[in-house]
Amino acid sequence: MATIFSGRAPSLVSPAIIRRRLPLVGVFFVVSVGFSNLCPPLHSPFYIKTGSAQSLPSVPLLSTQSADKTVHAVKMEANSDTVPSIVVYVTVPNREAGKKLAGSIVKEKLAACVNIVPGIESVYEWEGKINSDPEELLIIKTRQSLLEALTEHVKANHEYDVPEVIALPITGGSPQYLNWLKNSTRD
Repeated sequence: MATIFSGRAPSLVSPAIIRRRLPLVGVFFVVSVGFSNLCPPLHSPFYIKTGSAQSLPSVPLLSTQSADKTVHAVKMEANSDTVPSIVVYVTVPNREAGKKLAGSIVKEKLAACVNIVPGIESVYEWEGKINSDPEELLIIKTRQSLLEALTEHVKANHEYDVPEVIALPITGGSPQYLNWLKNSTRD
């Protein structure tokens, strides 16, 4: 299996075999993380009372403790060392454009970190035509308060007429990372 993903022997395995085995990743995820971690809590506004879900156990299958140390996660609103933070997705046409935009975002302290994910394919409708283009994805970690300035920066420095800027909330995580995010961005 290691040779499949390392690229050493790509002709030995057909894409059909890889596609058939990929659903196992989802099963492994559910078993590792636990079904209860995938469902909203009963007090969540997203919980829909159906009657059958109430009988499921809510015991996580993955422990957050190891023998030598404990993992501590924090909710954003519960820690004064952090600020409300977001992850922003921006697609770019190629690596050069991504590196240039990512560098300018971090230099301006509009984000603490930008990941560049290569090799995505975007299928979309534009001007009445279905398009399919190779792109790269920027995953930008920043303060929620910087979204408007970040959006304006992307629009001013992006070659697309309508660049993608989609923000998702960070609801918790490593206190040290979230504190670093806060300290690495402007107020």
